[in-house]
Amino acid sequence: MKIKPTLVVALGGNALLKRGEPLEADIQRKNIDIAAKTIAALTEQWRVVLVHGNGPQVGLLALQNSAYSKVAAYPLDILGAESQGMIGYMLQQSLKNQLPNREVSVLLTQVEVDANDPAFQNPTKYIGPVYDKAQADILTAEKGWTVKADGHYFRRVVPSPQPMRIVESDAITALIQRDHLVICNGGGGVPVVEKTGGLHGIEAVIDKDLSAALLARQIEASALLILTDTDAVYLDWGTATQRPISQITPQELDAMVFDAGSMGPKVAACSKFVAQCHGIAGIGPLEDGPAILAGEKGTLIRE
Repeated sequence: MKIKPTLVVALGGNALLKRGEPLEADIQRKNIDIAAKTIAALTEQWRVVLVHGNGPQVGLLALQNSAYSKVAAYPLDILGAESQGMIGYMLQQSLKNQLPNREVSVLLTQVEVDANDPAFQNPTKYIGPVYDKAQADILTAEKGWTVKADGHYFRRVVPSPQPMRIVESDAITALIQRDHLVICNGGGGVPVVEKTGGLHGIEAVIDKDLSAALLARQIEASALLILTDTDAVYLDWGTATQRPISQITPQELDAMVFDAGSMGPKVAACSKFVAQCHGIAGIGPLEDGPAILAGEKGTLIRE
C-alpha cells in the first residue's frame, strides 16, 4: 500500500471560537464539528498532523483561574497545557466521529524557547476575549495586564517567543508511522526553557503557525497548511490596490512586507518551510483546505 505524504495543518483558535462569539463550550463544539469535516477530507490524500491555536481559550482559562483568590493564579504554561487537553479532547472526539476507522491521538506537547528571547520584553500575542476601551483600562489597572488594540476592540497580550524545538517530535513521528491522525503542539505548544535540572515552564503563549512550521521541518513533512479567516494572502492589504496572491515562491515572498501582527508570521512560517524542506505550503480559509493545496484557492507557496 502506498504511504501517503505527511501534512501539518495549523488551525487557528479563532476558527474554533469566532471573534465576538461567547466563550461557550457548545459553541466551540459546533465550530469544531465544522472544522473536523475539512480535516477529515484532507486525510484522503495525506497523513495529517493537526496543530491548533488557543488564544481565546487560554485567555478564558486565565480569567477563570484568577477569579478564585484563595489560591495563587496558575502560570500560563500550565494554562496552555489545560487548553491542549480541552481543545484536543473536543477535536479528537469530533474527528473520531468523522473517521470511525482511524486512530486519533492527542499528544501533550512541550516546545522549547529561549528565556532571553526579546519577546518577553514586548508582549504581542493576543489571548482571551475582546474588550471595549473602558473595560480594557479597568483590567489593566486591576490585573496589571498589558492590553493592546485589536481592530476596533482591545485584548490582553502576552509574550510570544520563537519556538526552538518540539520536545516530543519523536513520539509524534512514531504515531504518524502507525497511521494515527495526530493532534499536537496545541496552542503552539507548552512553552518551556532548559535550566539546571531539565525543562521548566515559562509565562508565554507560542505562535501556533511558527510552531506548526517548526514541527513540519522537524518531522520532514511534505506540506504545511495554515487555515485562517482570510481567503488568501494579499498584497497591499487594506488599500484600494489590494490583490490576492494565488501562487508564489519563497524568494518572492521574502522580498515583500506583511503585517507583523497578523499575516506576517504565517507568511514567514510557510516561506521558511518551503525553502528548507522543498515541500508546499498553503494559506487560506478552513472550508477551502483541499483546494488550497491543489492550487485552486487561497495562496500556495512552492519553489
